[in-house]
Amino acid sequence: MTPIEIEPNILTGGLVFPESPRWHDGKLWLSDIYGSKVMTVDAEGHAEEVVRVRGWPSGLGFLPDGRPLVVSMRARMVHSIGPEGLGAYADLTDLIGIDPNDMVVDGQGRAYVGKAGAYTLFGGPKALGYLVLVTPQREIRIVADGLANPNGLAITPDGGTLIVAESFADRLSAFDIAADGSLTGHRVFAELGELGPDGICLDAEGAVWVGATGSGGFVRVREGGEITHRVPTPGRWAVAPMLGGEDGKTLFMCTAQTTVYDLRRIRAEGRSDGWIETARVETPRAGWP
Repeated sequence: MTPIEIEPNILTGGLVFPESPRWHDGKLWLSDIYGSKVMTVDAEGHAEEVVRVRGWPSGLGFLPDGRPLVVSMRARMVHSIGPEGLGAYADLTDLIGIDPNDMVVDGQGRAYVGKAGAYTLFGGPKALGYLVLVTPQREIRIVADGLANPNGLAITPDGGTLIVAESFADRLSAFDIAADGSLTGHRVFAELGELGPDGICLDAEGAVWVGATGSGGFVRVREGGEITHRVPTPGRWAVAPMLGGEDGKTLFMCTAQTTVYDLRRIRAEGRSDGWIETARVETPRAGWP
């Protein structure tokens, strides 16, 4: 079946490298990694800075009481975000040597953080990564390893399955979530050819929207690998999607006009070339975040 193609619209720009979009409390939250800030954007495109984060903010999530969490890549920390700014929630330095990346927080307040191996993008070996669990009691442990650059993360509505994009393996993988938060039963959810999956989110039919960096767009993938829909973003890196809006049927997409090699220049210059784009879809959001 030929995928249905949907044209996107630009909601807002002026970003450097937007990542980890999350729909929460009527707004889109996101990390502008190389802009060093966490932001919100409303449905009309009005952007607001929430907090500055030294050391490159990345993965975002929300605890059951509504408190936001954000990963600081260079500090190797999970910070809480409050009225007075950042707080130290979990120190990952003992388990993650450099640059933790995306994060998902489940309905019990368990945070899963990926070690993505960022420097393999610049010509180094494609080292395997892993996932770290931070429990609500702030206990920290590795719960999955041997992953080919774990990137986007999502959890099914029943809280029983975690899905992760393995960027270097061009696939989505799934794990069963045990009662203590451990991950078991590593299996392939979908093979993606050479799409280069980055960020992901789930819809109410169990399909996954994927930022497909190798295709210049976002794709909707069913378990098993069938691609049903595509949103092209030619010339722009398809970083990460999130479903939201009043009815959950607006697909928010983080994009950037760059390549992996240009990221060095972007970090040095702080040049704005990132956007939030939107498209209307048929199936609403589901799962965490």
